[in-house]
Amino acid sequence: MDFKRVAVTTLTVAFALAISQGSAFASEKTDVVAAVHQYFDNLGKDKLEKALSMCDSDVSILDEFPPHAWHGPTACADWWKALDAYDEKNGITDGAASLGTPWSVDVAGDRAYFVAPATYEYKQHGKPVKESHAVFTVALRRTDAGWRITGWTCQSIKVAVALTPKRGSRPLDQFQQQPRGLRP
Repeated sequence: MDFKRVAVTTLTVAFALAISQGSAFASEKTDVVAAVHQYFDNLGKDKLEKALSMCDSDVSILDEFPPHAWHGPTACADWWKALDAYDEKNGITDGAASLGTPWSVDVAGDRAYFVAPATYEYKQHGKPVKESHAVFTVALRRTDAGWRITGWTCQSIKVAVALTPKRGSRPLDQFQQQPRGLRP
C-alpha cells in the first residue's frame, strides 16, 4: 500500500468535508437572514399574512409602544393590531421600515440569533420623521417548515443633544439612579 496515496486521499476527504460543512453553515446563515426578511419585509396590511407565517407557535415581542410586550401564539398578530391602533391614535401614516446589513447572524443547532440596524420612516401629523438609529434583534427556531421567529425586539437608540444645564439644575437625575451617598 502506497503511504502517499493514502495520505493524499485522507487529506482530500477531510478537506472536502470541511468545505461542505462551511458551506452548510453559510447556507444556514443565509436561510436565517431570508427568514427574517420574509417577516420584516412583509409587515404591511396587504402582505401581513406572509409575515405572520414566519412566526413560531409561541412568540415573545418587546417594542417601544404600549403595551410593550406581546406573548403567545397570537403575539405577532396582536402586535400588528396594537401598532395599527398606536399609529392611528398618534397620527402616524406612510410607515416604511428597512433593515441594514446584519451585524450578527449566529446559528447553533436548531436555534439562531440575528441582529441588524433598522430604519423607520413615517409621517406624523403630515410631517416626515426618520428613525435611523434602531436595532432589530431576532431569535429563531428551525422547524420542519424552516426557520421561524420565536422572539424579537426593535429598539430605537435615542440620540440626545447635550445642552449646558442651567446652574443648579440636574436634568439627568430623573433617569439615573445613583447609590446612596454618591449623589452630589
